[in-house]
Amino acid sequence: MQSLRNIGGSPYEAAPRGDTLRKLRDGSGSGSDGLATVKFVLSCLIDAGTFLVLLVPILVKYVVGLFVSPPKKDIRGQLALVTGGSNGLGREICFQLARNGCHVAVVDLDSVNGEKTVQDLHQQYGVKAMFYKADISSYESVQELRKSVESSLGQVDILVNNAGVMPLMSVREGTPEDLKRVLEINLLSHFWTIRTFIDGMVSRRKGHIVAVASAVAYLPLGRLCSYVASKYGVRGLMEAFNDELYCDGLQNEVFTTTVNPIFLNTRKDLIDALDKANLLGRMPIFSAKTMARAVVGGMLRNRQDVFVPKAIKPFLIQYE
Repeated sequence: MQSLRNIGGSPYEAAPRGDTLRKLRDGSGSGSDGLATVKFVLSCLIDAGTFLVLLVPILVKYVVGLFVSPPKKDIRGQLALVTGGSNGLGREICFQLARNGCHVAVVDLDSVNGEKTVQDLHQQYGVKAMFYKADISSYESVQELRKSVESSLGQVDILVNNAGVMPLMSVREGTPEDLKRVLEINLLSHFWTIRTFIDGMVSRRKGHIVAVASAVAYLPLGRLCSYVASKYGVRGLMEAFNDELYCDGLQNEVFTTTVNPIFLNTRKDLIDALDKANLLGRMPIFSAKTMARAVVGGMLRNRQDVFVPKAIKPFLIQYE
């Protein structure tokens, strides 16, 4: 890995070019540019043919998936950790997981509603549940969170990165600290939690990581610049991380699901702000319970991407 501790500390050294690069690549300086061109064209044709062959089962799987849903997996007795689990979508996700027999670690800074969520989980579903107050934007705090959860409930099988903030803030608005805070909560926290809990999943050859991104990761909206940037980051992180799992041979053991929802009807102040900014009419508003059903339902079927509503997926991809 390239060293990041001494960036700019040593003079820039350009990569070799022309004949020097050819010598390094081929082991000699012989050979014509025409031959190199022929080799390149042949390699492109071979790659294109390979791509078409590999594309066939992918297309078949996609068409079948339009009509037949894969069976739900059994998560009874597993432990799920949900960030931002005290309120709104996070709370409803906790309930949906518990309804499927999953024990729940509720993580949030809101201890009052966090403890209330835990109490409701106990009363309604009889599963194990505990509240943990933690600032998931801090790597050290997440490390301490892991120790607390594993000592009281056990190892985490399902990680749901739901916590986030959505300030209506232009590039020209807010302090540098405000912008930094948005990125720390909405994006960097995903790095910290995945780094912290992935090793246990890999060692047990079992796990699932869910990330709540947003439809704005495909359809950006003005006045949400920092939020949009962070959600694009979450989308990119999860796509790249899913590819890493494939390269490591873990694609059938540790799964990822990225959720791209439209706006949620949760915080009153946020809905009022969206209405004032004339953004409400541009996208439908869904309840947290409806969204949570889609999140957990997609996770139970090991779907890599979940769009809510489903019908918006082709439009978002086409717009992109």
